[in-house]
Amino acid sequence: MFSNLLYFLLALVIYTTSDLFEVPQDFDKTIIFNSFLISILFILICNMIFRRLENKTLKNPNLNIDHLINFYISRLSMLALIIFAVNIYGFKLNFLFSGIKIFKIIPTLEAIIFLGLFLFYLIIIWNAAFRVQKKYFAGAVSKKDFIVSNVSFSLPALLPWFCLSLFADILGLLPWQPVNEFLKTPAGEIGYIVLFLVAIAIFGPVLIRKLWRCRPLEPGYARTRIENVCKKAGLKYADILRWELFGGAMITAGVMGIIARFRYILVTPALFNSLNDDELDSVMLHEIGHVQKYHMLFYLFFFAGFVACNFVFFEPAIRLLYVFEPVYGLFEIFEIERTSALSIMISAIMIGFFVLYFRYVFGFIMRNFERQADLHVYQFSNDASALISTFYKIASYSRQSIDKPSWHHFSIGQRVRFLERCQLDPTLIYAHHSRVKRIITGYLVLVLLVFSIGYSINYGVAKEPFDTFIAEKILIQHMDIDPKNSDLYALVGDYYYQRENYTQAIDSYENVLRVDKENVHALNNLSWLFSTCPQKDYRDAKKALEYAKRAVEQKKEAFVFDTYAEALFINNDFQNAVMASKEALLRSKDKKEYYKDQVQRFEKMLTN
Repeated sequence: MFSNLLYFLLALVIYTTSDLFEVPQDFDKTIIFNSFLISILFILICNMIFRRLENKTLKNPNLNIDHLINFYISRLSMLALIIFAVNIYGFKLNFLFSGIKIFKIIPTLEAIIFLGLFLFYLIIIWNAAFRVQKKYFAGAVSKKDFIVSNVSFSLPALLPWFCLSLFADILGLLPWQPVNEFLKTPAGEIGYIVLFLVAIAIFGPVLIRKLWRCRPLEPGYARTRIENVCKKAGLKYADILRWELFGGAMITAGVMGIIARFRYILVTPALFNSLNDDELDSVMLHEIGHVQKYHMLFYLFFFAGFVACNFVFFEPAIRLLYVFEPVYGLFEIFEIERTSALSIMISAIMIGFFVLYFRYVFGFIMRNFERQADLHVYQFSNDASALISTFYKIASYSRQSIDKPSWHHFSIGQRVRFLERCQLDPTLIYAHHSRVKRIITGYLVLVLLVFSIGYSINYGVAKEPFDTFIAEKILIQHMDIDPKNSDLYALVGDYYYQRENYTQAIDSYENVLRVDKENVHALNNLSWLFSTCPQKDYRDAKKALEYAKRAVEQKKEAFVFDTYAEALFINNDFQNAVMASKEALLRSKDKKEYYKDQVQRFEKMLTN
């Protein structure tokens, strides 16, 4: 089930990176039919696979195919991600709503719709898998409970993004210009993200409780037993909840919440109905271990580390990709344009980094945290036999092998064998606690180092050398590829200009001019920015005219004269602005209507 969390987060990454690709001029509605066809094909594949597995169990009722069920669910979930990526990257299905005003005002609504499409693909898998999956539950589970439990368990992965995104949309609608401007600064963005992560970490359990439809565990022997264990361990909590995961048929428990006031202990009915007193105590001690070893707090830091590293390295990585020339030759073989190739590489790197970070780094840490929580039982007893027997019961009731692998837990067999070794040699307990401390320390040092390097490149002492390096690389490539083509010179500045990151755009263009003082592309774009920037703080009439004059001296073309006219206009030289705009119209080969409108605009100011 933890894999579903990753699948949802990957789908979110795929959707958010779609902004990197060029917006289609005309939306081809036939792609809706194509998307429908591949969805139908996906439904047929899912049902065919699990029908064949069902036939195997009918022929041999004692056959254990749990490993095959999980294998196919995993592979089909990956196929669902691929189909989702085809819809987003290939069909550009998300641009279907590009003209609808509500989605421009609140972009989060559009994202929810398309994440709902991915959820639909997963529901197809779960619906098909239920026919064989149901035999591996400890009790009776309906198809509705099976699907709803999978959905509700996965959705909290999107909770931080949803709150961040929706609140950002709301802020954008409010007339708090100073606040909005501050949030666009690095300090504002970092502070905003940190504030929300903390808020979600504290209050999130309240929302998740509602989402999972948990209710207080009724008074009785099981609740009293759990309360006594918590009291003995010194654990404070808000409530003990009955967790109807898969209809309550799964033998499991959980704990969520960093702050005691919003901390909940979750237990499924199958847990306290299947375990004896000592086994129930051991499971509770395991969950208490997560709290008292601060695992949930570290998970917050782990997620924040991912966000922080992405924040400071996203733009430098893109700029490095601009100058990674050899790889563009591979894309040219498939006739993929440079801009599309860049978008593909950025998306692939982001998805790859996400998978590497969460699947392997996070998985490694989770496995060691789970083992440390297992060892928590030794703080209250010298005997872990109750926890060991619990593991065997879980394996027996779920009809799975004790050596079934898991990316976020050690297998049941590994956990049992480690507990048995610790019982014979208690020094292994302290050795593992020391190992976890080294892992945490190493991770925090590494993230701090990576963040410091990225921050230095973006905003600190390494910024100017890095910008100069990128500009020089672009110029060298330009000289090698096409000395007469100036477009390559200012690709970095163009990218920032298009993204409305005007500070970085100015820095990038000025870095180009440090190497090539007469670069027309950089001169022209800088003049246009200083003349017409929507954010008036960036306008500079003096610089606009200076750069425009230098550009028009180098290249007497329509677009250069048009920029020169804008620079004259912002300096209130309306007469010369009219003359420059007429020169632009005279030299223009296309966009005649635009240049005529420019002439009329400047003449109107001259007559007023």
